[in-house]
Amino acid sequence: MEMRHALLRWFDSGSADADDQASGASGASGASRIDWLRVLPFVVLHVACIGAWWTGVSATAVVTAVALYAIRMFGITAFYHRYCSHRAFVTSRATQFVLALIAGAAAQRGPLWWASHHRHHHANSDQPQDVHSARQHGFLWSHIGWFLASGNFSARSGLVPDLARFAELRWLDRFDVAAPLALIAMLYVTGEALAVNFPGLQTNGAQLVVWGFCISTIVLYHATFTINSLAHRFGTRRYATHDDSRNNPWLALLTFGEGWHNNHHHFPGSASQGFFWWEIDITYWGLRFLQRLRLVWNLREVPTAMLCVRLEPEGI
Repeated sequence: MEMRHALLRWFDSGSADADDQASGASGASGASRIDWLRVLPFVVLHVACIGAWWTGVSATAVVTAVALYAIRMFGITAFYHRYCSHRAFVTSRATQFVLALIAGAAAQRGPLWWASHHRHHHANSDQPQDVHSARQHGFLWSHIGWFLASGNFSARSGLVPDLARFAELRWLDRFDVAAPLALIAMLYVTGEALAVNFPGLQTNGAQLVVWGFCISTIVLYHATFTINSLAHRFGTRRYATHDDSRNNPWLALLTFGEGWHNNHHHFPGSASQGFFWWEIDITYWGLRFLQRLRLVWNLREVPTAMLCVRLEPEGI
């Protein structure tokens, strides 16, 4: 029975809620217990990167991997984080759905799950209740362990009523495997078509899947996870927030602006996490571009008073 439930949850994450509550998995023990059967696809995805040994590599495959990293990183940072979690801008329902598909293709679960756990993080940042605090639970757990724990598979639905009112977001959250599987299928079909019609590109379906999905997604996973782990350990603190958040320019480049993490914890509602012109925030630039296209609007800015530098008190 347990195996059947784990397999079902690979495709229907909504089936987890009632089962987890019944079994107590959402309690303290579940929050620290990794369900290896349930996270097997995550493990397999890492192993699948070795497939590059057999598929080989081509410029087409590398460009595809880099492009899908960039597109999906923007989906995570702009939509899951700044829109769903913090409502830092306004958009139409149609654009909201497109951005949800892009972010969902990153295979970091659904919009309600992502936003609800992130809102919980801000409410309890680096306190005992924060499930991915390096201070409380150690570096490795903050980076990846919490993401695999049984108690953290269900969305904290009470924290996202604003998102739950959209049926399409609820569907994408429940069937969070749909967008990644659609991307895999698209990559395979495209690769096979290129192999037949443009053999000079030296690619095929399997190669594009390995590079465009497996390798790109794994790099995207661990780049995103660094904000939970590294960005609460390494960097500088401009503001005396009640947590361990740091500004790290290298992580900001890797994650399109998320590395300005101390800025973000100082004023989470801003559409820009790079508060000053020299702080590169690619996600914000992308949002400004979408605003010019009138696809998003009302980008929230940091109030001038909030920009005043408050240095970290000595000894903290």
